[in-house]
Formats: sequence, structure tokens, C-alpha cells
Amino acid sequence: MSEEGQMIACRDLRTWHHQMSEGPESNKLIVVGFTASCCEPCKFMAPVLDELAKKFTNVIFLMVDVDELKLVAVDCGVDSTPTFIFMKDGRIVDKFD
Repeated sequence: MSEEGQMIACRDLRTWHHQMSEGPESNKLIVVGFTASCCEPCKFMAPVLDELAKKFTNVIFLMVDVDELKLVAVDCGVDSTPTFIFMKDGRIVDKFD
């Protein structure tokens, strides 16, 4: 299980799949921030999401770089950065881009 109060960087498929399998088991909301290294607004959002992860320990916060995990971004319908998706019980319930 992910440690409460921390943003988890999903840098590989193994980490992504691990978090996706644990989310529904924990019955927690999952917030995924999709970023890119060349995205200036993304750089400003990272510290904000870190603070939110500390404040809302009942939520799992994940960060995905679209350049590292392109297939995950495509599967989640991400076509711009930053994009945030909200997942519950293994399903996307909302998306903000």
C-alpha cells in the first residue's frame, strides 16, 4: 500500500499496476496527475499536489509523466498536460484538463 500523505510517482508500469490494484481494495479515491517534463504549468502543480497529499491522507495521489508512460496516458484519454483524473473502484469518475 502507498504511504499516506505522499505523492507517488509512477515511473514504470509495475508501479502503475500496483497502485491501480491497491486503490479499489482500499476503497480510496485516486487522483492521478498527468504531467510532461516540457510542461511549465505542470512544474507549478507538483508542489500543490504534494501539499494536497499531506492534507488528504484518505486519497491516493499519483503522478504520471506522459513521456515515461505513454500507454497509460492513452488508456486514460489524456491528450494534454496537465490533466487530472479521479478514479474510484477502478473506474474514472471525473477528468480535469
